[in-house]
Amino acid sequence: MKDDLLAGTGSDHASNLGALIARELVADSGKPAFIVDPVVVDEAPNRVKVTGMKAIRRRVISHALNQIATARRYAEEHETFYEYLNLVVCHMGGGITVGAHAKGRYIDVNNGLDGEGPFSPQRSGSEPTGQLIRLCFSGDYTLEELLKLNKGRGGLIDLLGTADFREVERRVDAGEPEACEVYEAMIYQICKSITGLLPAFDGEKIDQVLLTGGLARSERLVRDVEAGIRALGCGLTAYPGENEMRALIKGALRVLAEKEQAREYNPDQPQG
Repeated sequence: MKDDLLAGTGSDHASNLGALIARELVADSGKPAFIVDPVVVDEAPNRVKVTGMKAIRRRVISHALNQIATARRYAEEHETFYEYLNLVVCHMGGGITVGAHAKGRYIDVNNGLDGEGPFSPQRSGSEPTGQLIRLCFSGDYTLEELLKLNKGRGGLIDLLGTADFREVERRVDAGEPEACEVYEAMIYQICKSITGLLPAFDGEKIDQVLLTGGLARSERLVRDVEAGIRALGCGLTAYPGENEMRALIKGALRVLAEKEQAREYNPDQPQG
């Protein structure tokens, strides 16, 4: 794992430092170190990964730690178990990932790191493929500029010049047409991604939709998403912010208390 992380085999992300820091902390001590629900948790079946191009296969990369922690938290608060519930969890931060959790398995999610899914404060979201290809070869942008538009300088930054959702809300309150249009489109895309996961549950009902991440602090956004997904027939619960430090502790404790078995990292073993 250390070698893969240092080589950047997967993707470039700050979370890659976690395992390296854990390794340093226990070096020569004989103590175990664990990583918990990293961004590349992959329990998705092959049907999620197949695309219409043989050269491209969807990768499962998301806010797995906070997604799963939020689902477990909801289960605990309702005196049941993660393994008994069908949940859709929507993490809304600088990027947005919307995941399907079917009775303890994290079976589908958009690759928020690469911009797939709804546009967000910093990421462009899924784009019309043909138009994107033409843009790539237009000569108007370098490779680095397009990569930045996809992740880092896209989304609200490109559309409205800010990643601060509070500013966006202020501009919506002021009736600014451009801000209102972008806000409405963002809510629509989030709702579309949530409801689009219905087939992942193979006909079983969804028990609850959970919203988490920094954007879940917006009462307006939570209210509008709840209205937009009402046809699903389930409720919505918001957990503003992130639960990631708590999730790391609880994940390690489950293993130490022998309630869960630690897995070994094997880069050659296919997932899902």
